[in-house]
Amino acid sequence: MKTIALIAHDGKKAEMVAFVKDHIEALRNAHIVATGTTGSHILQTGLAVELKLSGPKGGDAQIAAMTAEGKIAGIIFFRDPLGKHPHEPDIQMLMRISDLYNVPLATNPATGTLIIEGLLA
Repeated sequence: MKTIALIAHDGKKAEMVAFVKDHIEALRNAHIVATGTTGSHILQTGLAVELKLSGPKGGDAQIAAMTAEGKIAGIIFFRDPLGKHPHEPDIQMLMRISDLYNVPLATNPATGTLIIEGLLA
């Protein structure tokens, strides 16, 4: 079973929940890891979710570490491109790690769909 990481900034959490609902059947075939607050929203869809810390408290870094260890097959991270985020260095590290270890990272629903179709279909 492949592990998919799901992360969403506060302004994108509703969009992430809608995305998960749209892809719920495929996601049932994955191990889902999510940052704490995002994961708590995703739990409402009925999916099992392994919760990490919230992003600002180190959740992005925890997922980056899992990625570096080869434990993550793909990351779907709905970022708010217009917001300021105090944990921006962690976000940049996660993106760098995904590039370094050649792990697909989607930042919007269109590329998220491609990750799900490519890894879980």
